[in-house]
Formats: sequence, structure tokens, C-alpha cells
Amino acid sequence: MAEATLLNYVLWLPVLGMAALLVLPRGADAAVRGLAFVVMLLQFVLAAWLYGQFEAGVAGLQFETRLPWIADWGVYYHVGLDGMNVLLVLLTAFLGPLVVAGAVNAIRQDVKLFHAMVFFIQFAMIGTFVAQDLFLFYVFWETMLIPMFLMIGIWGGERRIYATLKFVLYTAFGSILMLAALIYLVWSLYEERGALSFAFTDLYGLDLPMNVQAWLLGAFALSFAIKVPIVPLHTWLPDAHVEAPTAGSVILAGVLLKMGTYGFMKLGFPLFPEAAVAAAPLFMTLAVISIVYGACLALVQDDIKKIIAYSSISHLGYVMLGLACFDLLGVQGAVIQMVSHGLVSAGLFFMVGMIYERCHTRDLAAYGGLAKAMPVYSVFFMVLTLASIGLPATSGFTGEFLVLVGAVSAGWAQHVAGAGSTTLVLGVMAVLGVVLGALYMLRFARLFLFGEERLPGGHAVADLGLREKAILAAIVVAVFWLGIAPAGPLAKTESGSLQFQQLVLGDAAGGAP
Repeated sequence: MAEATLLNYVLWLPVLGMAALLVLPRGADAAVRGLAFVVMLLQFVLAAWLYGQFEAGVAGLQFETRLPWIADWGVYYHVGLDGMNVLLVLLTAFLGPLVVAGAVNAIRQDVKLFHAMVFFIQFAMIGTFVAQDLFLFYVFWETMLIPMFLMIGIWGGERRIYATLKFVLYTAFGSILMLAALIYLVWSLYEERGALSFAFTDLYGLDLPMNVQAWLLGAFALSFAIKVPIVPLHTWLPDAHVEAPTAGSVILAGVLLKMGTYGFMKLGFPLFPEAAVAAAPLFMTLAVISIVYGACLALVQDDIKKIIAYSSISHLGYVMLGLACFDLLGVQGAVIQMVSHGLVSAGLFFMVGMIYERCHTRDLAAYGGLAKAMPVYSVFFMVLTLASIGLPATSGFTGEFLVLVGAVSAGWAQHVAGAGSTTLVLGVMAVLGVVLGALYMLRFARLFLFGEERLPGGHAVADLGLREKAILAAIVVAVFWLGIAPAGPLAKTESGSLQFQQLVLGDAAGGAP
């Protein structure tokens, strides 16, 4: 019971932080930053303790709380950790204090409001991950739009209004369809069993005709695919990243995009298993298109923020590939890839923000020779570049390798069974993304760090300070932890991956590798 209460502390600490901000006087920016950092750091410490106490190999929820909320409607405040969300909650809590520390120089206007929005979105993101009731999940899912809209709209770039409206219109359209499907799903459960319930466990076992499953999966999948984003629903992402402040980009790439892939894993595929299996070739095809197309777009960009934005589309394509192949290794690789991308993309966006604070341009052509001018910065940049490429001993290798092995393994099993070679071909084609990833990231590093020394304005720039080194060092340590010692995280996520596989494939999952 005490551990379950601790999960609620992790969830609600940001709300307490928002309340504490109210008592601070206007203009007390240093106190606001200090309070925000302490609250976020405490949240991470508690989340890390819960991760350490999370029992590997135990199926179902741990640290569970279930309290009536709107009991007449079957709505409960139901939260808990399982193998699907435990690493994502840890990732979200880990990035919280880094976001606050990284905004010290970048955010000078409305400092109290900005940190209130950081608290707000942290609460909504963790709530989305830990919710085990569909009504509660939807409330948190929609709530995330508000702080991100304000963060881009108030502290963003010149085209911030365009970017925020595009972001909200895309995501709101998908959410409306998901809401309609949600209502139909719960009403179907009521007609079948005579009781209203929004609990995931009740909805998983609902018996729906194939055509109904297909329509409902389409509604849920559209909402989740926009958030990932999957090509061709990706066009909002580069604009949002380019116009967002550094903190907004870190939150968006580090955590918010994972809401889409997590949605597919927790709800989209398990709620409609027959339709998911039938549509698996389509989702895998879209995943491979995202991998290759996102990499090709990143290869030709001259805005350093857009390079990382398009790389996100490519890397999250691997997550979708791992989930849609329904192979145990592929699914576990997808979970690791979610966390790896969150770490690496956050680190790279932090580094873009650090150089932008010094030189005030994101034009790649304006830079050159940073390896001489900023050697410490360049070392961190190369480490994160190699992690993005998927160098062995980094988190990127662990995630992508498992996804590719899982996809090829599932494809080969289908080929041998005479079920066609589509999955096998798509798994092999996804390897092209690794090659293209090396091309665009090494091109980026070569033009950015090496060659003739060239800096905007022609003046010298200072290398990283202690605060900036600490932010990047924390991310690099986490990247190597997942790359060198993945056995611990994989053990904790295995139960969730097996549950996902069982929910989608049923008895057939017993013979899966």
C-alpha cells in the first residue's frame, strides 16, 4: 500500500509544485527555478526507487491504486505500473529536472508561467502512462495539449502561432475520432455484460465482430499515428519542433511522441486483436516508409533542428515495426527504442539549444570547425550522434537490433509456414534505415564540427559550462546504461511485452520466440 501511494506521489508532485508556485512573489525567478528543479528531482528520485522495486517477471499491475471517481458510469481513478509503462515513467521523470536546468538561460519571459506549464505537462504525461481506465487515459491524453500549446505559442519562434494551430488541429482531429470509438466500445461492453466499465482489463476481453474491430482500430490508430507521427501524418512535427523553445522540443521528442507508440501497445492493438493482426502488414509498411522517408528528409535539411525532427520520424518507425511484427524480441526492442530515442533526441535538442543561445542561428551552413572552438561540446555531440546511428554499446543499438531481429524472425517464421514473405521483406528493407541514419548524422557532424572553422559573426564562443555538462553527462550515462547493461531493463519489460503479445495473438503467442 505504501508503494502504491508512492506512485501517486510521483504522479501528483507536479500539481503540488504548481500550487507552490502560487505563493512565490512575481519576479522571484531564481526561487521559481529552484523550486521547479527540486520538485522535478524529487519526482525522479521517487520514480527511480519505484523502478528499482518493480518486480521483473511478475505479470499484471504493480503499485496499483483503484478508487471510485464517477462510479455510476463505471469510471475509476485507476493507476499502476506494468512492464509496458515502467521504463516510460522513469524516462519522463528523468527528463523533468533536465528540462528545468536547460531552460535557465533560454526562458527569461514569464518564468513562473513557463515552469507551471512544465509541471502541468509532466503531470499529464505520467498520468497518460499510468492510467488503467480508458476515461482517465483520455482525460490525461487531451490535457497534454494545453501546456504544449502554450509552451510553443508563448515562448516559440516567429511562426509559433502557425505551428501551434497546426499541432492542435492535427491532434484534436484524431482525438475526436478516438472519443467516438471509445464511447462505442464502452457501450458495446455494457450491451454484452450489462455493466458500464472503462477498465482496460474489461475492455480487452470484449467480443466484437471483425468489421467493427476494423472501424474502431482505425479511429484509435489515427489518433495514435498522428502523435507518433507516422508518414503521411507527420507534417505538423517539423514546424512544432522548429518553433518550439528548446524545453518544448525536448519534451515533445523525449516523451510526447511516445504517447502514440505507447497507445498502440497499450490500447490500439490489444483492444482489437483480430483487426490488428489483419492490418499488421499495413502498419509494418507504413513503419518502413517512415523509417526510410524520414531518413531521406533528414539527409537534405539545412536547419539543424529539422534534421533531428525528421530523424525522430525515422527512429519511431522502428518502434512501430517492432510492435506490428508481434514478435517478443521485436516488442521488447520497441520499448527500448522508445526510451533510447527519448534520451538521444532530448540530448541533441539540448545541444541545438546550447549552440543557438551562443550564435542565434540554426542554419547548418553558418557553422564549421566546432571541434576546435568547442571541444567538450563536440565530444558530447559525437557520442549522441553515434548513439543515434546505433553504435554498439549505446541504447540505439539495443533498440534497433532487437526490432530488426524480431521483424526478420517473425517474417521468416511466416515464410516457412507458407504465410507469405511480406513481413520478411519489410524487416530486411528496414535495415536501409540504419544506413541512411549513418549518412545524415555523419553528414551533420562533418559539416557542424569539422572542416574550416566558421562561426556566425566570426567571433569566438565559450565551450560548455558546468550546468550544461551535467545535463549532457546525465543523458550520456543513461544512453550507455541501456547499451551496455540492457538485461535489467529488458527483464522488467518482458512481462509487459508478453502480455501485449498474448492479448493480440492469444494462444498463438505461446509458440512465439
